[in-house]
Amino acid sequence: MSYNMFKKLLTLSLLFSKPATGSCVVHGGRLDNSRSQRLNESPGVSLCVCVCVFTVNMAAVVHLTLLLLLFLLRGSVLVASAADVEFVTTVSPFSAGGTVRNATDDPSTPQTTSVSTSTTSRPVPQQEEEDEGPLELECPPLGLESLRVKDHQLKASSYKRRGLGPHRGRLNIQSGIEDGDIYDGAWCAQYRDKNQWLEVDAQRPTRFTGVILQGRNSIWSWDVVHSYKVQFSNDSVVWKPCMNGTKEAVFEGNQDAETPVLALFNTSTVARYIRINPQTWYQNGTDGDVCLRAEVLGCTLPDPHNVYAWQAEPTESRDKLDFRHHNYKEMKKLMKSVHDACPDITRIYSIGKSHMGLKLYAMEISDNPGKHELGEPEFRYVAGMHGNEALGRELLLNLMQYMCQEYKRSDQRVIRLVKETRIHLLPSMNPDGYEMAFKKGSELAGWAFGRYSYEGIDMNHNFADLNSGMWTAIELETDPSKLINHYFPIPEHYTSEEAFVASETRAVINWIQDIPFVLGANLHGGELVVTYPYDMTRDWAPREHTPTADESFFRWLATAYASTNQVMSNPDRRPCHNKDFLKYNNIINGADWHNVPGSMNDFSYLHTNCFEVTVELSCDKFPHASELPTEWENNRESLLVYMEQVHRGIKGVVRDRDTGAGVADAVIKVEDIDHHIRSVADGDYWRLLNPGEYRVTVTAEGYFPSSRTCQVMYDHYPTICDFNLTKVPAPKVKEVLAKRGKLAKDLQFRLRQQRLRKLRVTTKAINQRRAAAAKRAKRV
Repeated sequence: MSYNMFKKLLTLSLLFSKPATGSCVVHGGRLDNSRSQRLNESPGVSLCVCVCVFTVNMAAVVHLTLLLLLFLLRGSVLVASAADVEFVTTVSPFSAGGTVRNATDDPSTPQTTSVSTSTTSRPVPQQEEEDEGPLELECPPLGLESLRVKDHQLKASSYKRRGLGPHRGRLNIQSGIEDGDIYDGAWCAQYRDKNQWLEVDAQRPTRFTGVILQGRNSIWSWDVVHSYKVQFSNDSVVWKPCMNGTKEAVFEGNQDAETPVLALFNTSTVARYIRINPQTWYQNGTDGDVCLRAEVLGCTLPDPHNVYAWQAEPTESRDKLDFRHHNYKEMKKLMKSVHDACPDITRIYSIGKSHMGLKLYAMEISDNPGKHELGEPEFRYVAGMHGNEALGRELLLNLMQYMCQEYKRSDQRVIRLVKETRIHLLPSMNPDGYEMAFKKGSELAGWAFGRYSYEGIDMNHNFADLNSGMWTAIELETDPSKLINHYFPIPEHYTSEEAFVASETRAVINWIQDIPFVLGANLHGGELVVTYPYDMTRDWAPREHTPTADESFFRWLATAYASTNQVMSNPDRRPCHNKDFLKYNNIINGADWHNVPGSMNDFSYLHTNCFEVTVELSCDKFPHASELPTEWENNRESLLVYMEQVHRGIKGVVRDRDTGAGVADAVIKVEDIDHHIRSVADGDYWRLLNPGEYRVTVTAEGYFPSSRTCQVMYDHYPTICDFNLTKVPAPKVKEVLAKRGKLAKDLQFRLRQQRLRKLRVTTKAINQRRAAAAKRAKRV
């Protein structure tokens, strides 16, 4: 009999049991009902024997005894992780078949104790942890971090100033740079004593199961709560403490400011209000303040006094999608299921591998997968550049499922997108980082854990900085006509073996050089705003409005997403952290927010034809799975509307007038917009533009220039502007070269191909060197 089978049988036995106060002795680690204690943190197996006291009927005793005897006679060893200890000790009337107490019952009965601690306190075998994933919480978060809990639901005994009020006591909230501003990083009490508290009003009967605590987020101050108590109330007047037998329970808090620490109550308690009451905190002379950020875990119950309860229930998504967080294996499985359901319009392919060898899978959605069709624009969504910003990953997996389902249902909007656009979805650019954050869980990963690549690289700063070279050339060149304004070459130092460039970044660069993308978006999390290039300030200032030549169209793109997003477009929403983007209509120039050298947005604009923005999807980087249906509803229309913008502006084919063949690498210039694009292999091109009249000129090596006026309308279809170029009479030397089959190509085009080959060669060399280093380190 396996341990998992035994645990299931034990569960069935406990369903006949009525729990009393439990105690658990752990050999190899220690659990104390009065405080949350860290267990053995080694990745090996911890041998635990739990002795729990239950009031049971005789049948249950006999049943449980027989199971134990059978289990021991089979020669098995009882091995329990911290999660298994929690499974035994958190049995309650709600999970073991008991009756649910209503909000008028004494909230201190049954008594409530703590059994869980920090994010590092789960000593499970490595293989078991990988199979089981993160700790599954009995009840979801109430929503302090996601802002589902409103400011008026949070109260406190006192607070130092407005910027440290109870509305700032939210898990993972980020402070402003300036100390003392209105956007500080925690709730901080005015007084330093044990009578201070932070109160949460759930607004309805709620079964509270636990608390997650953090310290204060600040670059100037260090404030953490080391221990705390919890009280419950039904009316906010009479409070009952969380008990440990005959004593008031005390829970372990934080040792640092950022690591979330979880305490699960031994027995859940039904009430409307909950208070967190700090008992000890970091005290640096007179500078240590009582400060904390928190999340409360609880299952809301029906309100017997609300006869219209159905009106208050959150609406689930009408789309039947797989709303949960998917690890790497589950992501592959879901993508395969979508492909199996819609094999005629989907294709799964890999653009490369992560540092740890996980493939970067992309899905193509098109009526002719695997082939670029003449005149059909290429679109991309990229998510998961920061591994712990998980919402974008799930939204793209949802989008795959949705488009497959709606295509099969003959939804005309989706059919038009599939037939007229070649769509590429990369749900996880940083799978290594995501896997780390996933194993912690949505609430316990913290603000930065899993953000970077396995090597510690922030991919949002890891693309080649082309901006600096452009601005230096502008400063040095006296003749503007000699300046290039597109297809900037990658600097030599960036492709060298000494360059510290993530393998994931190199894979994406190869990808966007191979496919002629026209439009894209990079999905992030942690804020609610859409940013557009440039992301880098010209003089390395911390923030400064730094527009591109296509500023007006980028503002249109950002507005198309933000105005159709249900949360961004809500004028009554509160700011997420430390900046109010509502006054910018939820769009902002990236450099005007903060300086980001080496961003993918700037690289795409300066090195390829692609226009790209960054979408910050939610205040919560890693929303709980229960939030995913709502987040899909918030973003579904935005995702579709933004894809449709790839059909704005003009498009056409540049052809040889004599042969009718497409002319590759022809330069398309729009008068008064100092940014050109180029035709691709078959001679087709796309130039994104706002409605208006434009004078367009096309040039190509060996051809006379051609100009025409193109009118862009407000329709959702581009204006067709084809060009037929006439060859320049060839000099004698070119005629000789042509007879030998060595007709010279455009110099810049040849240089670009050489850089591409060199990038691939150096990528291989760097990956081989890193792999060899990893093997040597492993042997040591």
